[in-house]
Amino acid sequence: MARSPLARLFTRKPAPVVAGDTPQRLTIGERDYALVVRRHASARNIRLRTDPAKGALLITLPGHARLGEAIAFARAQAGWIEASFAKAGAAIAMEPAALIPYRGTQHRIDWDARHGRRVIAADGIIRLGGARDSVEARLTRWLKAEAKRLCAADLADYCARAGAPMPALAISNAARRWGSCSANGTIRINWRLVMAPDAVRRSVVAHEVAHLRHMNHSADFYAWLDTLFEGNRKDADHWLKAHGRGLYLVGSGG
Repeated sequence: MARSPLARLFTRKPAPVVAGDTPQRLTIGERDYALVVRRHASARNIRLRTDPAKGALLITLPGHARLGEAIAFARAQAGWIEASFAKAGAAIAMEPAALIPYRGTQHRIDWDARHGRRVIAADGIIRLGGARDSVEARLTRWLKAEAKRLCAADLADYCARAGAPMPALAISNAARRWGSCSANGTIRINWRLVMAPDAVRRSVVAHEVAHLRHMNHSADFYAWLDTLFEGNRKDADHWLKAHGRGLYLVGSGG
């Protein structure tokens, strides 16, 4: 997601939080967007982000602000919104004949009702059968299972290198984070990294394993990460910066 560089400031005392999100539709120029407005008591300004994967504009409002102010604010940034969506690229549906990334390589979805229901990936093709209307849901489940399988192997590898016991692993659906390491040691990795090159996914797992020793981003942390990770972490970071947002455009991401 991208965040607008602009924000409208308020000086009035925020009102209490209004629970939940308020979905709307908003047309700017010739394009229609989903508009999700969230009110938050601690917010002191209007904040706007884009979610190209869902074709949505996400706005955080101070509790006292009116919806009309949010809409006017969004309309005033039409150029930035258009540029943000253009930079992200077009959404990719998980449908027969579509190309989707898997472990850094484009794979064509080969669906045929006569194929078995089991998903098989080989030689640039992802093959599956079953009902056509469940292709996306089944491919998403398969990608998440593949992410957990691969990340579990990565985690075992780096914990062995670090001389650390294996922590709990969870596959996340985070909107803006590739990985995290909680205070209790649980490591969470974004399932979309299964679509990235192996070295990129492994760099994120190594990063979180390094946090088991250093819960910060100090010089000691990066020195330890460079000891654990066999590749060039800066190259992996650059790949995520350049291509990471595109992973959110594949399928519905449920």
